[in-house]
Amino acid sequence: MNFKELKLDKHLLEGISYLGFETATPIQEKVIPLILENRDLIACAQTGTGKTGAFVLPILNKLIGKKDNTIDTLIIVPTRELAIQIDQQIQGLSYFVSAGSIAVYGGGDGKDWDSQKEALKNGTDIIVATPGKLLSHIKMGYVNFDNLKHLVLDEADRMLDMGFIDDIQTIISYLPKKRQNLLFSATMQHNIRQLAQKTLHNPAEISLSMSKPAEGVDQKAYLIYEEQKVKLIKHLLLERKHYDSILIFTSAKSKVTEIVRSLNKNGFPSQGISSNLDQEKREEVLSGFRSKQIRILVATDVMSRGIDVKEINMVINYDVPHDADDYVHRVGRTARVNAKGEAITLVTQKEMFKLKKIEKLIDSIIPKLQAPDDIGELPKMHERASEPNNKRKFYSKKNNFKKKNPNEKL
Repeated sequence: MNFKELKLDKHLLEGISYLGFETATPIQEKVIPLILENRDLIACAQTGTGKTGAFVLPILNKLIGKKDNTIDTLIIVPTRELAIQIDQQIQGLSYFVSAGSIAVYGGGDGKDWDSQKEALKNGTDIIVATPGKLLSHIKMGYVNFDNLKHLVLDEADRMLDMGFIDDIQTIISYLPKKRQNLLFSATMQHNIRQLAQKTLHNPAEISLSMSKPAEGVDQKAYLIYEEQKVKLIKHLLLERKHYDSILIFTSAKSKVTEIVRSLNKNGFPSQGISSNLDQEKREEVLSGFRSKQIRILVATDVMSRGIDVKEINMVINYDVPHDADDYVHRVGRTARVNAKGEAITLVTQKEMFKLKKIEKLIDSIIPKLQAPDDIGELPKMHERASEPNNKRKFYSKKNNFKKKNPNEKL
């Protein structure tokens, strides 16, 4: 569907065209009309489907002609990277409609705090904030939400996973009761349903390809030993010299520096990014990656929902993520908005049970490839490696009990 068919203002359409967009994604096609009708909404869509535009565009459309400078919209997100990303997208899309926005997040200096305070006290159209930092401002007593009309909870599942539920509920208690509520999540777990019941009023529900990577992602896995991972990555990079944007994910901050050091030592210039870096350095690294000045970026899971970079050729999972949902978000960094991309996961024997959980979540078997001979002797895939030790159940004549169904609940 062309954006012109969605009944958006001509000035907003001009901004969309200026950014090079013409056709709405499926989530935008379904969500935008509902938001324009002032319906509360709960939407479930995987990363990379254009869901940010799905709520930003109709909100900007409503802001056209707004006379005052009061806070109209509050968008709450889990990470500072996502806050910055959404704020930048708002600024791009609102070029011809004169809507103001600011990102409120931690990790900055005194000037950042002062500019955030000014916007929260005296008003700006849209606030994009992380829960903790926003709550810090609210407790100072100067935040004015009296005229707020829209609340957006983006990446709600991630916020709950990060323990922000109490902060979110506290923030909501300061908002006007009459408002439009929009909740976006990649997964629809029970706790998300509970949050929706408490926050939303008679919401419309949209669900698209829940918890599955985009069709354009070519997924593969290699079963190897931990000490073979850098050697295999070297082989993969040599085979893909034409790739100019590669993202490597690891579950541990401590591994980022180690991986970067090994890659640089092997002739593959790379940089790392994690919450250990201060905000200015993180933005500098991300800017270099977006501009293709940095070809290889090593990141932690905190970044998996905050990196919005076009045309990432390949995502490598240095280790299997702890949560199956995080796999979807990691590989969702490539093949964004109908593009093509490659996702390769390096799996040790003890991580096989995590891979099986991922395959169950995405309802698909990830092809297992044989590593090159020069990698060395490879581990064998045994069924025993598919479950953690504390979940294995054995059958013996001596104790005479059956192997427990791993899907059975206590």
